[in-house]
This record gives sequence, structure tokens and C-alpha cells, in this order.
Amino acid sequence: MKIIEAEAKAILSIPITDSFGKAVDLINKAVHSKKGKVVASGVGKAGNIALNIAKTLSATGTPAIFLNPSEAQHGDLGIIQPNDVLLLFSNSGKTKEVIELCKLVKMLKYQLKIISITGNQKSELGKISDITISTGNPKEVCPLELTPTTSTTAMKVAGDILIVLMIQKIGLTFNDYAKMHPGGYLGIKSRNAAKK
Repeated sequence: MKIIEAEAKAILSIPITDSFGKAVDLINKAVHSKKGKVVASGVGKAGNIALNIAKTLSATGTPAIFLNPSEAQHGDLGIIQPNDVLLLFSNSGKTKEVIELCKLVKMLKYQLKIISITGNQKSELGKISDITISTGNPKEVCPLELTPTTSTTAMKVAGDILIVLMIQKIGLTFNDYAKMHPGGYLGIKSRNAAKK
């Protein structure tokens, strides 16, 4: 029970600032006005969250991909285009591969905007980001206070907030949703809702 309470407290402690609205406006401009995409990235557990958020953004009308920052150094950097926006996940804000990715992208001279979701706004990542969304830097529930647990919960919720705000921003409809989900239960459910 104490673990659940700690995780719930972490979620309720996420700072709700104008950074969410600014991030949504930036993504909307880059993706829906300039036809770019969201490039989400992170390492380890944070990378898993980045992948999840990218897939859910795409599934709800905002094109996004996941870029492994290590693989970016071996050719995958080629996926980045001039109108994209970077969405970077790092609890410490010091993840070497994520910082290196920012430097590599700058070498492309595309002048991409950077949105970071981090527990440390004063970190190197926080400083080089155009918009920083704070997770509130929650204490890990892991007995060693090391394993990403509470921090990844807060990171996922912060990403979910962005997704829901984007859905509202673009006015996603049941018809729109059904087009992106031609198969499976959600596809059936959205098509039935669109008929009502």
C-alpha cells in the first residue's frame, strides 16, 4: 500500500506549469503546420517511456517516431528532417547519449526545437531545451533509491498529459481515430462511436 501511495504522490506532485501548453503549441506548429514529426528519444527505462509516448502520439493523429540515441550515431540520425521537434526523456537530465544526440542534431543545422521531460530542470539537458517539463524529481520507491520506478511513473504521466492535450488541440474525432485503427477492438469501438 505504501508503494502505491508513493507512486500516487509522485503523480500528484508533477508541476503543472505553462510548459505543457507551450510544448503542445510547439508540437502543433512543427507537425501539423509544417508537416514535421515528433522525434522522441531516451535511454533505458526512459527510452521505453519515449517509445510508448511516440507510438501513442502517432496513434492519436500526431506523427512521431522513436530514435535510439546510440543508434543515431550509426546512421539513424538520417531519420531527422528540418521541421521535426525533439522530445527527450531523461530523469537526471545528464544522460550522455541524449546530450550527445542534441549535439549531433545541431551539426545538421536544422535548428530543431527541443522539449525535455526530466526530473532535473537545472541539468545540462534542461538548459539546452527550448521547453522543459518537470516531473517533480520524485524519490524512487526502490529500496536502494536507484531503480527507475517512481520517476518513470511521473515521466509517463507527463507524456500522457502531452498526448491528451494534443488530441484536444487537433480536435481528433472518432472517425479520425478509426482511420488509424483499422483492426482490433479499438478500431471497432471507434467506428461504432462515429456512427452514433
